[in-house]
Amino acid sequence: MAAVFDVYLNATPVGEIALLSGEISIFSFVESYQLAADRPTLSLGFAGMDGGLAYRPLPTKVRLHPFFSNLLPEGKLRQYVADKAGVHTDREFWLLGLAGDDLPGAVIVRPSGHALRSDECAVDGKAAQDEPIRFSLAGVQLKFSAVKKAKGGLTVPATGRGGSWIVKLPSELHEAVPENEAAMMEIAKAAGFEVPDFELVRMGDIAGLPDGVRKDGRAFMVKRFDRDGKSRIHIEDFAQIFRLYPDSKYMRISYRNIAEVIWRETGERGLREFVGRLVFNAAIGNGDMHAKNWSLIYRDGRSPEISPCYDFLSTLPYVKGAEAMALSLVGSKSFTDVDEARFIRLAEKAALPPEIVRSAAREAAERTAGAWADAREHLEVPRFVIDAVDRHMPSVPIMADAYRPRVRAG
Repeated sequence: MAAVFDVYLNATPVGEIALLSGEISIFSFVESYQLAADRPTLSLGFAGMDGGLAYRPLPTKVRLHPFFSNLLPEGKLRQYVADKAGVHTDREFWLLGLAGDDLPGAVIVRPSGHALRSDECAVDGKAAQDEPIRFSLAGVQLKFSAVKKAKGGLTVPATGRGGSWIVKLPSELHEAVPENEAAMMEIAKAAGFEVPDFELVRMGDIAGLPDGVRKDGRAFMVKRFDRDGKSRIHIEDFAQIFRLYPDSKYMRISYRNIAEVIWRETGERGLREFVGRLVFNAAIGNGDMHAKNWSLIYRDGRSPEISPCYDFLSTLPYVKGAEAMALSLVGSKSFTDVDEARFIRLAEKAALPPEIVRSAAREAAERTAGAWADAREHLEVPRFVIDAVDRHMPSVPIMADAYRPRVRAG
């Protein structure tokens, strides 16, 4: 007999995932969702040209459909969750069920027959302490959903529900990653990009961390923009939109493909933000802006906007000899090829308005250079990170003219 999970967007029934013999799973939409004229958006990856659903249920073996696979943690975080539950890391159906109460965005997964009450869609910030840790935060880094305490510090809930902050722990391999991310997010905010609230917090001020986690140093905490303190807000990343599995997040698509979707779905505002973020991340040397580090957010449940910024940090200090972008920008991944002419080529190839792309790139370069010059000496980050960005930024052609006079003057 098949095991079945019901899938909801907040309180709206969307579909079901059935696990058949041989670890075969299949996702299908329920009829009420298919027929609803005002249905909330699950993913652009399921959208047809006419605005309807364009999806034919196809079985997958061991892994889930890419949309759901991308809701699960990766790497060490997945191993931790699987070990706690006694589930093999490859058995995605059961991992999804474990994390179904606190998946990214507004998706909720429940065993069939366990009806979802509308009040269970709320995010109340309370941490139950009598159950095993269960959570899902997509990505590789060891990070936890957490509750911010009124008098400072954080508590990691024993269950996955209720956390409105994400706490990202220090890296075991690289120095000062939390400080690096906080510094680059501070620069992004100063440059005018939409950045969620964030802080550096001492590891000793985080209660509820599991055994074996180092307690020294500082962690990076960031407000979840898929939670507003009371409810869940739906999001999806571009691996979900393009139906890529997480291990393909560096492949098969380019920044042109992302630009085309953002222009079609969000218009000029989203396109300017996208181009600006490309310039900013080239300027700081972030070589990890892959498909999962770009997302859309559905604040009203249906209409996409480009989400707030996340995972902005300079990878330069940690990847010697591999200083390149995660995805291709019109045929090149080299930071030294990011110039105004390449953005014009992007506009031509993706059928984007060239003047919007050109002006967005120029403005972002000026804003980024100004923010860096003003703040670089006051950032809470080791000097080797600042020096790496200082050496790199003038080598990015779109930044060169804006960077030199500002940094000299500063």
